[in-house]
Parts: sequence; structure tokens; C-alpha cells
Amino acid sequence: MPIQAPKGTRDILPEDINQWNFVEEEFSDICRRFGYNEIRIPVFEHTELFQRGVGDTTDIVQKEMYTFEDKAGRSITLRPEGTAGVVRSYIEHGMSSLPQPVKLFYQITAYRYENVQKGRYREFHQFGVELLGASDPAADVEVISILSLYFEKLGIKNLKLNLNSIGCPECRAEYNRLLKGFLSDIIVDMCDTCKTRYDRNPMRIIDCKEEHCKKQLVNAPALLDHICDDCSKHFDSVLQKLEAIGIPYAIDKNIVRGLDYYTRTVFEFVSENIGTQGTVCGGGRYDGLVEDCGGPPTPGIGFALGVERLLLEMESQGIKIPKQPAPDIYIGSIGEKAALASEKLAWQLRRNNIICIKDIMGRSVKAQMKYADKLGARYSLILGDTEIETNKARLKDMVNGETKDISLDTLIGRLIKNKASEWL
Repeated sequence: MPIQAPKGTRDILPEDINQWNFVEEEFSDICRRFGYNEIRIPVFEHTELFQRGVGDTTDIVQKEMYTFEDKAGRSITLRPEGTAGVVRSYIEHGMSSLPQPVKLFYQITAYRYENVQKGRYREFHQFGVELLGASDPAADVEVISILSLYFEKLGIKNLKLNLNSIGCPECRAEYNRLLKGFLSDIIVDMCDTCKTRYDRNPMRIIDCKEEHCKKQLVNAPALLDHICDDCSKHFDSVLQKLEAIGIPYAIDKNIVRGLDYYTRTVFEFVSENIGTQGTVCGGGRYDGLVEDCGGPPTPGIGFALGVERLLLEMESQGIKIPKQPAPDIYIGSIGEKAALASEKLAWQLRRNNIICIKDIMGRSVKAQMKYADKLGARYSLILGDTEIETNKARLKDMVNGETKDISLDTLIGRLIKNKASEWL
């Protein structure tokens, strides 16, 4: 049997990596405009972190985590998301003593054991932002506006921002009692997961993906209609600020998100394009998470964006990602003296930011030129004994076939000064 990548993982090949680099660099650029700094967190954490942070009634913790014991018998889990790890780092490194708020972004791989389908893998990639230490509604709007500006910069259209408020622990406790009353007569007909959640965390039932359960919940009371005055004022302020900067939104009372740590504002950007409808990214406020993980009371808000889902959306909308730059010049050679000269020339060009490829296969001149053409090199130059003796070589434009004799003494300076588009 041939060795293959495990189910739910895949290789990102050289011909695809440029689009990944592009969206990563654009995301970093947008985050830095807002004053966010990058953080890098471990691929695995102690399992308890996710049980406490993500919530032991969530699908992630109950069904999807990759958990194992290390050689010392400690329970370790591959990170299923980024927020819990960032919060752990915030606590461990005393970031609460830094000027608040602390603004962080990350680009990570994450791991969940779930059904594999288009755009959904067991090893997947996420961009994320975490803003810690700010409780004002302006923080909610800032995090949302990062995404709005990022999508605008990428040229993505027809994304709808859906918002909801799931309140604070106090008003949510009242809602859970109301919801349990509604569910009491129908819970017997719902799935086993919903039955388990009925006593432990009834609000999680609203997030059930089973079609039969969804139908049963059509007339369920909406949490947004039962939040307290403080939560209502917070949500109204978020909406007003979004309107002030011109970010359109819709209220979706069914958004609860799939993680237990969320409070108050939750949101999703959803595609309205035919064939790619679905959530592109989501996030929300988590004002109790830092404290739940052993830190000081600290408000927080963030989001996670699936990169695979993002690239699929861009592809479906026909968004062209700039291609990886082709070599500026290909240097071929004939004979040992010319080979040494080409080594020196290529080294000098590369040190001066010129993308230069040279022959390292011992090909014939014909094969070298054919290879230069396949690479898409803008120009080519072949060195031989004559070129070394005369200190001149013929520079060929690989697009129009024109050639021009040039002194090797001035070649490097000309290339560095003019770069490829102005060489001839």
C-alpha cells in the first residue's frame, strides 16, 4: 500500500502556496493597521484547558478533539481552536500587567475529528484575532471592522454580517429556565446529544445540527428577547457604532456559536453566493473566559476565520490572486570556466534581490533555454568561453525574442537599478 496523507489532511503544493501566502500577508497587514501584534501558540495543550475554556458540552470537546496521553501519562490535546491557547498565554505571561487592551492576532493550524468534505478538513488553518481587556462596545465593532476591511481588500463581495447577543451569565440563567420549560414536552423526541444537554447546558440545544431537532426548535424562545438591560444597552451601542462607520448588518436571533465561552455579542459573516452559502467566519465576546481559566477578570472578544473556506469563497467569486513572481533572469553556461562565472554572477544578483535561476543539471544549451522558457524567466543569458574572454554577453528578452549585447561589468548594476521591466 502506498504511503498517503492521513484522512482529513492534505499537502499544500508549490503551485498553490502563493494564494496562501497572499491571504496571510494581507491579513497580517490589516491586523497591524489596527495595532494588533502576532502571537504564536503551541500546537498542543493540556486537555483541561479546552474542557474548561471551550466547554465540555460542546461538540468539539465531546466528539472532535484529538486527545492522547504523553509518555508521562498527561492528557494532551491538539488545539481545536486558537482562543483558549491565547488566553492561557495571556494568563501565564502576565499580560494583564501590560497596557490594556492587549491586541493579538494569529495564523494557526487546528485539529478536529469531524466529517471530511469540501473546504472542511481534520487539519485546517485559521486566522484569528483576540482583543483582551476592553469591555466597551467599541471593541466589538473594532474586531468586526477588521474582518470587514479584510474582505473588502481581498475583493470578496456578497458577505452578510449576522449579529446576535446571547447575554451575560445572569440573563442567560433566566433564559435557560424558560428554554427548559419550552423543551420539556419535546425533548423526548430529540437526539441523544440534545437530551444530554437538556440539564447541563440547554442553550447548546439551539445549536444542534440535526434536521429533526431543528424543526422542533422553530418556535423556541429567542435569547435576544430576554437579555438584561445592561446587555441590551451594550448590543444597541454595537449596532449604532456599526451604522456610524457604514458596516451593514442583520440580526439573527438563532446565532449562539458552538463554544461555551461566548457572552453578549456573537457574529458571523455568511456567504450569499450561490454554491458557497454558509458561514465564512465567526466570533464574539467572551468576558468570563480568562477568569474561568484561572486569570483575573478580563473582558475579551475575537474571531476565527477558516482559511480553506476563505480561499473557496474567493475562487467561487473569480477573484484573481497575484501569481508568484517568475524568475527575473536565467543564467546558463557552457564549460567549467563559464560555470564558475555563472555561480559568481548568480550569487551577486540574488544578494541584490534579483530572482535568478542558473543551471545546476549540466544541461545542454538547448535544454537550458527550454528550461528557462518553462520557468517563465523574463530574460536569459548564456555564458561561455567567448563571453568570459570578451567580458560581454547577449541578454535575451524571453517575451519578444529581442537580444542585446551587454558588458558583464555593468550587468549587475543595470539589473539592480532597472529591475526586469526596464532592462532593455
